[in-house]
Amino acid sequence: MSVEEPVAPVVYTALDAAARIGEGPVWDARTGQLLWVDILDGVVHRFDPSTGRDLQFSTGQPVGFVAPRASGGVVVGLRDGIAAIDASWSKIELLVAVDAEDPSMRMNDGSCDAAGRLFAGTMAFAESAGRGALYRLEPSLDLTVVEAPVTVSNGIDWSPDGTRMYYVDSATHGIDVFDYDLATGVPSARRRLATVETDDGLPDGLTVDSEGYVWVAFWGGWCVRRYAPDGELDRVVRFPTSAVTACAFGGPDLADLYVTTAYEGLTTKERARQPLAGALFRVTTGVHGRAGLAFAG
Repeated sequence: MSVEEPVAPVVYTALDAAARIGEGPVWDARTGQLLWVDILDGVVHRFDPSTGRDLQFSTGQPVGFVAPRASGGVVVGLRDGIAAIDASWSKIELLVAVDAEDPSMRMNDGSCDAAGRLFAGTMAFAESAGRGALYRLEPSLDLTVVEAPVTVSNGIDWSPDGTRMYYVDSATHGIDVFDYDLATGVPSARRRLATVETDDGLPDGLTVDSEGYVWVAFWGGWCVRRYAPDGELDRVVRFPTSAVTACAFGGPDLADLYVTTAYEGLTTKERARQPLAGALFRVTTGVHGRAGLAFAG
């Protein structure tokens, strides 16, 4: 019996969005759209790959993540905390304040577990060491700190069986893994999955595919890397722009890897050399992912 070789990734430009900091892609299987955000411009995007249309909703604040909400609409992480946008995309309401009294702080990356809990982290705008935390928001809207201190709370996702939670605090230059109890929502036994050399960029957003491998975007690294569950580097996908921020699988069969990027921090000359900085990319990988899970609150 022959062993199939991995499909060579092909990178396409899905949308030349020129996002300042494109981030947080998540596939909404209900609508067949990719949700994503432009952090500092405070915009939530809804991209429809079937038409190429990209709808935008302005939150009025920096927005770190977006996730589907089981009751309709979405939840988002703002400067002031976690808010909900209604199903008609006409109203936004703050659900839980998080560091709302401190204008130097904001929400960053967030994701939902299989029980509908929302995990989301905070960081200082200045990326000051140890100012942030990782929170768990229950469907009841009870908010708990599950990990602190952190500096730049970033990618969060779970293994297909729900027993492991992967997490990135970018300032630590690595990808970590917890044991995870889905019944209680408690992560434990944090340990290092993979350490990254400084010259390779900073680990940022991540997603886990259906085979349990972890795809991690690298800010300043020009790439997304795929790691095996034991931390071994499996493959590297290169992009034409340096600030690669996050990734998520989408499309009808969840076979497309969507990747967000940014132009923030680039000089005028660097932007001229990276005309697609801030674009949304689509990658054929030969593997399948999982749709974004919804917040049950």
